[in-house]
Amino acid sequence: MHLDTAQFTAIGGRDNNEDALAWAHEDGLACFVLADGTGGHAGGEMAAKIAIDAVMEKFVQEASFSSRALRSYLDWAIVKVAQSKRDNAVQRHMSTTIATLLIDKSNRCALWAHMGDTRIYHFRKGRIKMVSKDHSQAQRMVDAGMADYLRIRHHPQRNMLFAAIGAEGDSSPEVTADAMDLREGDAFLMCTDGFWEWVHEHEMEFCLATTGSSEAWLSKMNAIAEKNISTSKAINRDNFSAFAICLHDK
Repeated sequence: MHLDTAQFTAIGGRDNNEDALAWAHEDGLACFVLADGTGGHAGGEMAAKIAIDAVMEKFVQEASFSSRALRSYLDWAIVKVAQSKRDNAVQRHMSTTIATLLIDKSNRCALWAHMGDTRIYHFRKGRIKMVSKDHSQAQRMVDAGMADYLRIRHHPQRNMLFAAIGAEGDSSPEVTADAMDLREGDAFLMCTDGFWEWVHEHEMEFCLATTGSSEAWLSKMNAIAEKNISTSKAINRDNFSAFAICLHDK
């Protein structure tokens, strides 16, 4: 199975970029990880970078395809961020969302895990088959029937998270229990809220259907995001980052 991949990360209208992303191949496996940090004194930028590096370090050392292995990668990120917070008091409030996708190319299957509101979308036949569920107060209200999912992008509690690395509380990473079989033409989009906030799901599907590569798909979605921002009342855009991954038979 061939992975056609594209990625970007951008500062938007902020003073610094608190998003981070990375990916690696080991023994027929591919691991993608994306984070969106928060915290004063550049803490968000540090938290995201530490978490990304920790996942990559663990994956390269112990590349394995299982829910247990994937959980161990995120657990190591939690440990490393906690260590940094203890060693640097000024960064004691830093935390980060995280989303990780693990693909077994030989056996054509995938696992994923996340904390916070950095999302993973899985597409099949051009339509969204699965999307990770935000760990936010707004999503909890949607689950309770007190809010409309279609309006979650503008919900006043959308940015209130109850799970993030560095602010775990009683929450732990959400990891898929069973691997999902992959097919020719499947695709994944991983993105921070600075991206998905401005591109609706039907627009993601439209862009996938009308482009022929991950690079073109990502570029077209970002053009729509820029257009949507220009017609909104937003003062400036948050950091925005994304992976686009299209799967094809060799």
